[in-house]
Amino acid sequence: MENTMGLSAKGEPVIVRDETKVDVGIHLQEGSLTLTQNGKDFEGYQASVEFVAVHGGPWTADKVKFWAKGPDGKSVELTVDLLNDTFDGPRDGVPAAIWKVVALAAISAGDIGITYATPDPRPM
Repeated sequence: MENTMGLSAKGEPVIVRDETKVDVGIHLQEGSLTLTQNGKDFEGYQASVEFVAVHGGPWTADKVKFWAKGPDGKSVELTVDLLNDTFDGPRDGVPAAIWKVVALAAISAGDIGITYATPDPRPM
């Protein structure tokens, strides 16, 4: 086997299960998600969901970063905080479509051992 990259490796990589932060990126089909901020519509084309686990606790989605095209065709980054100010539950008013993006990312995150469920919107 020829090594064309100038790189060698050995060993069996193991994922650290107590990692405190993992970003999972997903591509969105053009036109499938419209985000509105300050009265302007943005067409989302990519999202990155940040999952966190504090002190070995359960994984939860902390924020979503969206890359979207604005009305002028320029790309922008929009961030949505998912946890409330006390970090013990979901932030009020997060649209269902954003939670669906989180769920899609969580499917990919399952491949690396993250298990996640959408927070129960009922008060704790």
